[in-house]
Amino acid sequence: MSKKIACLITDMFEDSEYTEPAKSYKEAGHEMITIESEAGKVVKGKQGNDQVTIDKSIDEVNPNEFDALFIPGGFSPDILRADDRFVEFTKKMMDAKKPVFAICHGPQLLISAKTLEGRGATGYKSIHVDMEYAGAKLQDKEVVVCQDQLVTSRTPDDIPAFTRESLKLLG
Repeated sequence: MSKKIACLITDMFEDSEYTEPAKSYKEAGHEMITIESEAGKVVKGKQGNDQVTIDKSIDEVNPNEFDALFIPGGFSPDILRADDRFVEFTKKMMDAKKPVFAICHGPQLLISAKTLEGRGATGYKSIHVDMEYAGAKLQDKEVVVCQDQLVTSRTPDDIPAFTRESLKLLG
């Protein structure tokens, strides 16, 4: 059954951490909606290889419309977490126990949403201390799946495991 995935993304996302999972989700028959502050805006990856045209503004969407949340890494999550609308969206998805997929710096939105307390998770090395302060049970491995809801990974090298486990949760 096809699922509708919200993707919170802005400029300076890590190119492959968006493009590879997004391609896999779409190939598996799922619909992905990119969300930023402005619909129609073109955001650019930090490697300069990829561009994404935003489908919806954060003001146009409601977490209830989506089955899952995808947060690619790079600098994008750090930029987005400065805006309470993205933090609140993330919190509502986590609180509703919907599948959430965050890779590399993606857990920064989970930290700001205060949703990592007691949760097994991983992320890019530079945010490990932040994750521990947020109460996460940090595990330094390629993919961590917590409570059949949260999938986290560390780097682009982990994309195959990240995508595999995300697709399992999407069913």
